[in-house]
Amino acid sequence: MEITENILLIREQIADCCTRIQRAADSVRLVAVSKVKPAAMVEEAFLAGQTIFGESYVQEFCEKAALVKQPVEWHFIGHLQSNKVKYLSGLVSLIHSVDRLSLAREIDRQWGKVGKTANVLIQVNLGEEASKSGTTSQELVSLVRQIAQLKHVRIKGLMALPPWLEEPEEVRPYFRELRELAQEIEALQLPGVEMQELSMGMSHDFAVAIEEGATLVRIGTAIFGERQR
Repeated sequence: MEITENILLIREQIADCCTRIQRAADSVRLVAVSKVKPAAMVEEAFLAGQTIFGESYVQEFCEKAALVKQPVEWHFIGHLQSNKVKYLSGLVSLIHSVDRLSLAREIDRQWGKVGKTANVLIQVNLGEEASKSGTTSQELVSLVRQIAQLKHVRIKGLMALPPWLEEPEEVRPYFRELRELAQEIEALQLPGVEMQELSMGMSHDFAVAIEEGATLVRIGTAIFGERQR
């Protein structure tokens, strides 16, 4: 019951936040970060009304997806190696973490093999942290222009994993920067590029992220509890 209660509470908080800033509640979707959590927890969350689940490790995703019998929507949110792309092709609805042209080209190749188009977000390393993936703000437009040329890839927006800061309000400038970058790209009106999605905000700062325009919030701990690894 704890997972069910947690999901209901988070959905209520999302709705309250949207009401406060006069956004439609359905303009924000909850991605339950289920990495390192068992398939049984995914099933439980699905029965509580949660449909989108985010995974970060390819092997774990493949094993878990084979066990989950419910019609969940899988998103890949972790760092993705090009040689692992083939295991995801056609199986995930959205890849949040495209950060380089070589990766996008491999996604294009693998999705082309199954006759499908991959929906992706471009990950931006706003804090320019060496420990995190993502293109830089300065290189973003150039990368978007190049990826937009690929036949089997569609850019749907941006993703960021800002520096972790104790106070959510301190993270606001990073969320705002991602929104402004999306607006800059939107203004270019590039074919095959949409800025529909902003994937930003996690368990402790998602309310601020929503205030700054998040459409996808990635929440794990507040749903499933602390990770074991």
